[in-house]
Amino acid sequence: MVRLYTHAICLQHDPGPGHVESPARLRAVLQALDQDRFAGVDRVEAPRATREQLLRVHTAAHVDHILAITPQTSTVRLDEDTLMSPASAEAGLRAAGAVVAAVDAVMTGAATRAFCAVRPPGHHATPDTAMGFCLFNNIAIGAAHALAVHGLKRVAIADFDVHHGNGTQDIFQRDPRVLFISSHQSPLYPGTGREDERGAGNIVNAPLSPGDGSYEFRELWNGALLPRLHAFKPQLVLVSAGFDAHRSDPIADIRLHAEDYAWITERLVDLARAHAGGKLVSTLEGGYDLAALAASASAHVTALLSE
Repeated sequence: MVRLYTHAICLQHDPGPGHVESPARLRAVLQALDQDRFAGVDRVEAPRATREQLLRVHTAAHVDHILAITPQTSTVRLDEDTLMSPASAEAGLRAAGAVVAAVDAVMTGAATRAFCAVRPPGHHATPDTAMGFCLFNNIAIGAAHALAVHGLKRVAIADFDVHHGNGTQDIFQRDPRVLFISSHQSPLYPGTGREDERGAGNIVNAPLSPGDGSYEFRELWNGALLPRLHAFKPQLVLVSAGFDAHRSDPIADIRLHAEDYAWITERLVDLARAHAGGKLVSTLEGGYDLAALAASASAHVTALLSE
């Protein structure tokens, strides 16, 4: 069974007019998944992450800072790209809580796979800094929960967002229980993700060049990244599912199609089946062309549903 975790408050997080990380992104995803072929998806309201769950990856000062920002009418700017509106702190708690709940669901057998259709995204948030549209690092919070509560020894995080997940890398670079694998465009924001950034041997960065497309992406994953994931034999597969490497995306220069997201998802599902009893949790990261995002998320969830 596949579960979909989301929450209405995630549509109310509003960075302001003209911002690419807009509520329309999540609306596009949810509308794409509101079709007959997704009728078998179990839809669940995302709970709030607890303070204890947040503190496994973030400093207390960071958590307190984000939760204390409750603008009444307008937005508060955390940096050039990252803003908070009245609903943002609650949306951040629900986005992180969705991944935690999804991990619990797959670990207890309530679901086999899960997709968290939430925002704000998370993979740029470091232990002490919100950045890149991200308040809390949702995928890292889920991974830390799997380690602490479910006693796992090997958790893999596969990140195919077009931007490097610097926050996820920062959080786990000294924890060999977590293997972080990332394909991303370079050069591009945030400027991290070089191949020589290896952490404790548990970080694998695979940069793509501007203009690369389906062939280069699939060759990279087939030749280097998927073999490394299989060798790790993860007990749980987590996915930072950013769809901004699509050829139509306005803020990057990789040339993927929706079919490429189906392809990589199918292989990550195979990875989970081979080593983790099928247990896989995916969460939405980037993707800023609405039509491309809708098509890519639909392809992703279709692949999650495959038996």
